[in-house]
Amino acid sequence: PTRKQQQQASGSSSSSSSSSKRQQQQQQQQAAASSSKQQAASSSIGRGCRRHPEVPASLRCWAIASPPPRAAAAGGAAFLPSSPREQDRGTRTETPALAIDAQPTESEKEIYNQVNVVLKDAEGILEDLQSYRGAGHEIREAIQHPSDEKLQEKAWGAVIPLVGKLKKFYEFSQRLEAALRGLLGALTSTPYSPTQHLEREQALAKQFAEILHFTLRFDELKMTNPAIQNDFSYYRRTLSRMRINNVPAEGENEVNNELANRMSLFYAEATPMLKTLSDATTKFVSENKNLPIENTTDCLSTMASVCRVMLETPEYRSRFTNEETVSFCLRVMVGVIILYDHVHPVGAFAKTSKIDMKGCIKVLKDQPPNSVEGLLNALRYTTKHLNDETTSKQIKSMLQ
Repeated sequence: PTRKQQQQASGSSSSSSSSSKRQQQQQQQQAAASSSKQQAASSSIGRGCRRHPEVPASLRCWAIASPPPRAAAAGGAAFLPSSPREQDRGTRTETPALAIDAQPTESEKEIYNQVNVVLKDAEGILEDLQSYRGAGHEIREAIQHPSDEKLQEKAWGAVIPLVGKLKKFYEFSQRLEAALRGLLGALTSTPYSPTQHLEREQALAKQFAEILHFTLRFDELKMTNPAIQNDFSYYRRTLSRMRINNVPAEGENEVNNELANRMSLFYAEATPMLKTLSDATTKFVSENKNLPIENTTDCLSTMASVCRVMLETPEYRSRFTNEETVSFCLRVMVGVIILYDHVHPVGAFAKTSKIDMKGCIKVLKDQPPNSVEGLLNALRYTTKHLNDETTSKQIKSMLQ
């Protein structure tokens, strides 16, 4: 062949070789992209958080899953588990599977066991509150016929056991407050950051979430049951009248005057349990002045962000097996927002807040209205800084 033909053949061969290389590179890139997508699809909350800068990428395992049926009413939840090898090393990293429970490590057990004693009674408290019917009929009859002693005795006899229940609810709020303070101490202590605490102490973080879930559930039930305050008001009025007339009062031994005053203040709140926890968190911060306030607020904002991301991201939302899990996440999110707003100097609604309030409110608004009205009301009426001048008009209008 001529020199020109040789050059053409050589060029054709070179072009073919170059084209083949490009095809190989494209195939490799496609394979890598496919592998990356598969890894992303099977990854846990920690990997997903890289797409959400407000949730630290190092937070691998703090993720809520479906609560077991028995624990659902009391706020039971599950978190992404550690593998046995990681547990042996005392570390925790993400796994693709969702476990039913997060078990305490050796260092968590003391606080965990103390809190668990309280949480075991939470379901019974909710059941008692849900079945609370009040003595409205008996009280009305007694008021309408003040001279009828039988009706007076009947109303008093109906109210006494109910006051015993109300006393039990109030005393449980005190136990819950003590449990919360213990968890705050464990989850905010030095030298670890709040994020490291939530990674290392998943069982305690789970209990913190369970307390918030119970609290919001309790307050939702209380707000829809006016009989509670009516019964207690009647009890106090009748007891006062009996004292004036020197009539022995059966119920006075169970609830003395000092306790009755504290119970009145408790039940006068629209959301008494949430108020108890807010006051406890504020008191915890003020009593631990050597502890940076960011240790507490960052713990709360991180939990809020994790809940929001799980609710708004289809990849995680699809893992929820029932609506109770969604309700759990929503209540925990709202609970930590309210605590943050009471503890942080400028609150949760300021531009400098580490909580994406617009995103959180949007998540709530995306749910069926009847399922979140109580939570939206909690944000409207139990937060501290919503009506501040620094709160954006957009956020205020979202909550109108």
